[in-house]
Amino acid sequence: MIARRKTRQIQVGSVKIGGDAPIVVQSMTSTKTHDIEATLEQIKRLAKAGCELVRVAVPHEEDVEALPDIVKNSPIPVIADIHFAPSYAFKSMEKGVHGIRINPGNIGKEEIVKEIVEEARKKGVAIRIGVNSGSLEKDLLDKYGYPCAEALFESAMRWSERFEKWGFYNFKVSIKGSDVLENIRANELFAQHTDIPLHIGITEAGMGLKGIVKSSVGIGILLYKGIGDTVRVSLTDDPEMEVETAYAILQSLGLRRRGIEIIACPTCGRIEVDLPKVVKEVEEKLKHIQKPLKVAIMGCVVNAIGEAREADIGLACGKGFAWLFKEGKPIKKVSEEEMARALLEEIENIRS
Repeated sequence: MIARRKTRQIQVGSVKIGGDAPIVVQSMTSTKTHDIEATLEQIKRLAKAGCELVRVAVPHEEDVEALPDIVKNSPIPVIADIHFAPSYAFKSMEKGVHGIRINPGNIGKEEIVKEIVEEARKKGVAIRIGVNSGSLEKDLLDKYGYPCAEALFESAMRWSERFEKWGFYNFKVSIKGSDVLENIRANELFAQHTDIPLHIGITEAGMGLKGIVKSSVGIGILLYKGIGDTVRVSLTDDPEMEVETAYAILQSLGLRRRGIEIIACPTCGRIEVDLPKVVKEVEEKLKHIQKPLKVAIMGCVVNAIGEAREADIGLACGKGFAWLFKEGKPIKKVSEEEMARALLEEIENIRS
């Protein structure tokens, strides 16, 4: 059991972050925010996939004007992503967003950031302080030479202390870079010195397998150390894949359970069935299920039930047949043609 770092709790709309709240999964839309229909459609798909907070880009005035409709019709709290244009932070809060994400390094003067914080307090809006390796303050780059972990940590502490000095506490911090080890170290340093909730992730992780692996390693190590109150897996991919990957990471560490977790053996010369085909069929037909359930699909009868004894239900396949088992005990022998259907039927029985 992983012991999570003790943090204070904040609130973004209806969602609690930190304290004893579950680790929150979030993503960011890839649509043009001013395209209200497309943005809401994507947000609803993300929510269905399990996303609990969504961030939208606000680079233009027309994006600001779209926010009221998006906030009103979104099934989950909406965070406005603000860069370079502090006026959009004020306007976004006026339009009703639940949170804003600002990077003080590219907002400008401290006085402007303070004004944003004061407005957030009045409006009951949460803030994420985003510290990013690509936009560190010049004095820190001059001091350290490059965006190392210590520079990222110092920037995060600097702005956190200012927020608290201004009497504002409904904020979380993210410290992100594309270098996994520097990212881990910076978050560790911050976690050692504060009780402020942390949003974790690896920025610019990339796409496909490499992006998933990079994010999984960085995020997984931090979570294993108990660090992280909300997470985004940043991928050059469909945002729904970000959500799916985030839950897979959390599930593998026993931190969240949502939907079907499939246990399948790596295959070897003992296999007498087309195991990848069976796994894909079952996975596809079960992806709509949100109830946590552990399903094992093992390629042979050697140790299969024993190795998958923690599964709620599963198959131990042999030549032309499979044993359907439940909670580690065989309950029915089925033919190869029937195995997927029999497993799916039994899962439906469990659900009902």
